[in-house]
Parts: sequence; structure tokens; C-alpha cells
Amino acid sequence: MELSYDVKYNIAYIKLREKKEQVETLKISDELCIDIASDGKVYGIELLNATEQLGMLQGKPFTFINESNNKKTEMSII
Repeated sequence: MELSYDVKYNIAYIKLREKKEQVETLKISDELCIDIASDGKVYGIELLNATEQLGMLQGKPFTFINESNNKKTEMSII
């Protein structure tokens, strides 16, 4: 998984897997698009207005949580 952020356009993209085939982009809302393959696998999630959606303007850290052992790792996104 990879999270990228474009400062110029304020767009974040969460890449879940490499695109090995054509994907369709589904516009869920004005601020959310999902790339999905014909077999239903999600390849990525695009967040428009990312600073607000990810809490970057408020200085909140990004937290990774391993649900099996409840281990948390925090990091600043910007």
C-alpha cells in the first residue's frame, strides 16, 4: 500500500495494488473516487480536498494500526 499526496492540487491517492489491468474510476462524491477492476478488486482511492479529509490542516498524525496485536505507529503526513 502506498499513500501519495500532490501539494499543488491537494489530492491524495491510496494505492492498494499495482494496476495490472484496465480499471474503472467510480466517482463516489465530489471528493472521492475509487479505481476498481472488472473483477471487483479495488486498486486505489483518490481523495480530493485531501488536507481536510486526512486532517492534515489540523496537524493530526497518520496512524497505522495492526489489528491483530493493536500495535500503533504514528507519523506526520506532511
